[in-house]
Amino acid sequence: MTRWLKRLAPVTAALVMLAISGQAWAAPACRNTGSFERWLEDFKREAAAEGISRQAIAAALDGVTFDPSVIKRDRGQGVFQQSFLQFAGRMTGDGRYQNGLKQLKNNAALFARIEKETGVPPPVVAALWGLESDYGAYKGANFSIIRAVATLAYDCRRSAFFRQQLKDAVRIIERGDLRPDQMIGNWAGELGPTQFTPSDYYKNGVDFDGDGRVDMTRSVPDALASAANLLKGFGWQPGQPWLQEVRVPTNLPWHEAGLEVQHPRSQWVKWGVAAAHGKPLLADNLPASLVLPMGRNGPAFLAYPNFKAYTEWNAAIVYATTAAYFATRLAGAPKVSPGNGPVQVPTTQNVQELQRLLIAHRLLTGDVDGRMGAMTRAAVKKAQLKVGLPADSYPTPELMQRLRGGR
Repeated sequence: MTRWLKRLAPVTAALVMLAISGQAWAAPACRNTGSFERWLEDFKREAAAEGISRQAIAAALDGVTFDPSVIKRDRGQGVFQQSFLQFAGRMTGDGRYQNGLKQLKNNAALFARIEKETGVPPPVVAALWGLESDYGAYKGANFSIIRAVATLAYDCRRSAFFRQQLKDAVRIIERGDLRPDQMIGNWAGELGPTQFTPSDYYKNGVDFDGDGRVDMTRSVPDALASAANLLKGFGWQPGQPWLQEVRVPTNLPWHEAGLEVQHPRSQWVKWGVAAAHGKPLLADNLPASLVLPMGRNGPAFLAYPNFKAYTEWNAAIVYATTAAYFATRLAGAPKVSPGNGPVQVPTTQNVQELQRLLIAHRLLTGDVDGRMGAMTRAAVKKAQLKVGLPADSYPTPELMQRLRGGR
């Protein structure tokens, strides 16, 4: 489970699954047909037909064998439920925070040059560096990227996604950035301290140290500048905020919360939303969404247009919010508040029952998977509106009781 969720790093992959799921995630059943060796020969011909040189194809793929341990890892990702506060607390603790401040100081000139070229502020890049690899301390598992991605491209579960990844991995070799033996990293294909997939590496990698090649495995300038370049490609707007902790009143129109809803910041001020720290919230026209990762009683944030770059980096809202929050911490913001009151975190069994109830009420379609994903949260909002509860998209025991009673 990594970047098919959208750019999810292995150092955080298991932890993000802790936060967004709640059980061992069973992969959809499928069967591979034909031998890996025959598939690989067909792939080589397809890559050559798309213009990749036969020399690069041979260098990358000759002698590559199927790796059953990759499939075992892909199929056996155990997960447990965590709240945003648990996940963010674990991933942005004092050690990582202090190290982040140290990295910002020690690499100030590099970060300044990256910001000048891309418009992405140093704390934003440093936060992702910290979460993805603990500032390069995490080197990834000792997997051959080519072998791992070829195995996943052959496998039936996400073959189309990984076929493209494999082609771009060969293109990295063809371009002269890395040799096959230098492409060592995570079992799902990511490599380097900012944990790029081969396709992100090939399309968005930057030679920032000027040595003539993109080497995100050993060059910190290349890795960090490439991360900023990817965020820029996701639409990062220089000089604009990305996330801000706020205080919310108890009488807020809760159905207005969610990334799918935007209002000018002035409207949030009219509704009584206030900055959690420092100066009063500006009553201007900057668009903002209210993010309530644990519902109306938990932490609250205004997410600005730049926050979209985080959800493009990683679609899991718990990771995106944690990464953006960590960047605000490195930029000087205090620790996040627990919110207005205690929040009961639903268990996997709670979520499974909730999904069954939502399906029965024709508010949700799909499988009962025990995960509080975007579709389930949207259905929760519909259910809350239906039964007359504050529609903050976060399930509560009261909502469950009303759905059970058919009210």
